Amino acid sequence: MSKRKATRKRKPEVGRKQGKKTARKRAAGPGRRSRRKRRAASGGLGRVRWRTGLIAALVLALAWTAWLDFRIRHEFEGKRWALPATVYARPLELYEGLVLSPDQFREELERLDYRLDRSLAEPGTFRRARGHFLLHKRAFRFADGASPARKLEVGFRHGRITALRDPDSGKAIDLIRLEPARIGGIYPAHREDRILIRLEQAPPELREGIIAVEDRRFREHHGINPRAIARALWANLRAGATVQGGSTITQQLVKNFFLSNRRSLWRKANEAVMAILLELHYDKDAILEAYLNEIYLGQDGDRAIHGFGLASRFYFDREVERLTLPQIATLIALVRGPSWYDPRRHPDRLLERRNLVLRIMAEQGVIDAARAREAARTGLGIRLGRLAGSRWPAFVDLVHRQLQRDYRREDLTSEGLRIFTSFDPLVQSRAERALKRRIRELDKARGLDGKLQGAVVVTDTRTGEVLAVVGDREPRYPGFNRALDAVRPIGSLIKPAVYLTALRQPERYTLSTAIDDGPIRIQGPNGTIWSPKNYDGRSHGTVPLFAALIHSYNQATVRLGMALGFEAIADTLARLGATREVPAYPSMLLGAVGFTPFEMAGMYQTLASGGFRTPLRAIREVTTAEGQPLGRYPLDVEQTLEPAPVAALVSALREVTRSGTARSLQTRLPDGLDVAGKTGTTDDLRDSWFAGFSGDRLAVVWLGRDDNRTIRLSGSRGALVVWGDILASIPTTGLLPPASDDVEYHWIDADTGLLSEAGCPGAVELAYVRGTAPSERAPCAGGGKVEEGGGPFNWLRRLFR
Repeated sequence: MSKRKATRKRKPEVGRKQGKKTARKRAAGPGRRSRRKRRAASGGLGRVRWRTGLIAALVLALAWTAWLDFRIRHEFEGKRWALPATVYARPLELYEGLVLSPDQFREELERLDYRLDRSLAEPGTFRRARGHFLLHKRAFRFADGASPARKLEVGFRHGRITALRDPDSGKAIDLIRLEPARIGGIYPAHREDRILIRLEQAPPELREGIIAVEDRRFREHHGINPRAIARALWANLRAGATVQGGSTITQQLVKNFFLSNRRSLWRKANEAVMAILLELHYDKDAILEAYLNEIYLGQDGDRAIHGFGLASRFYFDREVERLTLPQIATLIALVRGPSWYDPRRHPDRLLERRNLVLRIMAEQGVIDAARAREAARTGLGIRLGRLAGSRWPAFVDLVHRQLQRDYRREDLTSEGLRIFTSFDPLVQSRAERALKRRIRELDKARGLDGKLQGAVVVTDTRTGEVLAVVGDREPRYPGFNRALDAVRPIGSLIKPAVYLTALRQPERYTLSTAIDDGPIRIQGPNGTIWSPKNYDGRSHGTVPLFAALIHSYNQATVRLGMALGFEAIADTLARLGATREVPAYPSMLLGAVGFTPFEMAGMYQTLASGGFRTPLRAIREVTTAEGQPLGRYPLDVEQTLEPAPVAALVSALREVTRSGTARSLQTRLPDGLDVAGKTGTTDDLRDSWFAGFSGDRLAVVWLGRDDNRTIRLSGSRGALVVWGDILASIPTTGLLPPASDDVEYHWIDADTGLLSEAGCPGAVELAYVRGTAPSERAPCAGGGKVEEGGGPFNWLRRLFR
């Protein structure tokens, strides 16, 4: 009973406990269950979101990889590099009779980087014996075809080539061209420069050496080398800095070709993916060839040197095929860091690295140990080559401007065009030397403190081709090009145009016409009086027209110009080639009008060619990188002036250099070299000019200051001296009288303008339009009248008919 009761009593308690639990559950009720459901639902949604995010990331990664793959194929299969246009000088044409001294010929060879080698074992070598040269000419692809490498023998005597033959067969050669010098380039905006090479052009030691040093498993991996990455990571962690890289050759190519140098995980990831993709599409040889042409190997001023083709020229002045083993190892050493191992600043550092490269090449079996030890005993032998682009900036500037008329900028900087020009290295060097030397002397003598500047333009009178341009007292400085851009008053250089205007009217004026050199006063529209004076401060009364020009009388020139009229003189200037508008006021008659040295060269070129205007040109032809002709620039000649008046004027300009303002040239030029020219001086001696020509060369020289202050130099004491130095140092021929039935030559009395004879004191030889020469004789010639005759030069005229 008691047990039963007790049992009964315990049951309700259990029920109460369970009831409490149930009550608690009921109290919690649906809220607790909803939280569990929410947690379950949240977990499911997270998994969905995670899967969705993963899928999206995979899609983006695939899309990005596809984009990288498209970029690689598009850029790598197309035009891989923006190749600058290459500018070449004229080729030296050799033939019997060419005016060229042995020393000048050697200078030409050295400028082309020919080496002295008695064996003549390879192209680009020469040796000199008494009176002749033997050389092994390099091959070159000209616009009109390929010229193979061959051996030549060139003989000299009395400053001319007297023999040109094949040394093996002894057979005479009529004409042969040496390869032209590379004088410049027109570069893309990023200023990269390279010379592309094919893989087979690279020596085996270069091809295998770069693999041994930079990527030993190059032939085995597929773009990345996990072992190398791990090894580099461990080395860097131990050193606490980046001391070793794990990039393969393919990765280095990708970084240089497609990516920036910015260090980041994102760039590194792209580099790895692109390296794998590159290896999927292209074989190892194509990748290695691209690497050899793309890798950065140094800096030449503001130009980046890329590829082994250009680096071999820059550091050793030779083609990549001719590199020696020590030179190959040096270039491979530079791959690790061209700035860190710069041979100009850190030669010891580079030497140590080069010798390490040699040891690695020996360890990897590229070369044997004996060759490595022998190569390590040599010095670096760095001979920085003369890369074009900065040595002759003024001339290359002219080429660029003339090219822009026919070619787009992007074509000139990316298509690898080959520009063949008229540039003459010998003439250029002489012009630079003369200008620099005389400017230094004049600076010191006049106390100009380095402020004197100058410019020179030299042309071929027969073709209008520009041979040399100097735009600064420091010819290598690529700044303001004074030859093309300095617009300066030309002073008395304008006077030939005034006198030619008169001579074009032979019924009114001849060289013997009397003109007044008395004082003159001209009132301007505002009431001011202009009263020009002669340079010597004197008046000379009535003088023959030629005497006024020869002695550059200002008063006579102004009187003549006012009688002729401004419009007639402006027309003559335009026919000579002037394109600037000429102001119609009296001071223009004495050169108060601005032109550049290049423009003056063009105008005097018309005089030198007998009245035939030939626009000055610096370009001969343009080809593609493969040698296909794109454009030729033939001789463009237009007769704009009558030859007979021009011949008369030139005979007077010839006398300027004999007895006039330029007579000091007689002591500066070789005996027997006839030239014609005109001095030019501006107000307050601010500008010094000389323009003149021989039988085949024309040069214009200007000296002055950029701030237009006085230099205290007349044309005869400044520019003429430079001009004389140039003409005396280059091969040239003397001035010959033009062969024309309309011209006759006579000896003329310098004081009266009457007929004279060669033996009479002060007699000058001048040209006249036929039938216009004076009919009276000067006292020395016997006085009286003469029949229409020939004059002493008529036999030469008949010879050239």
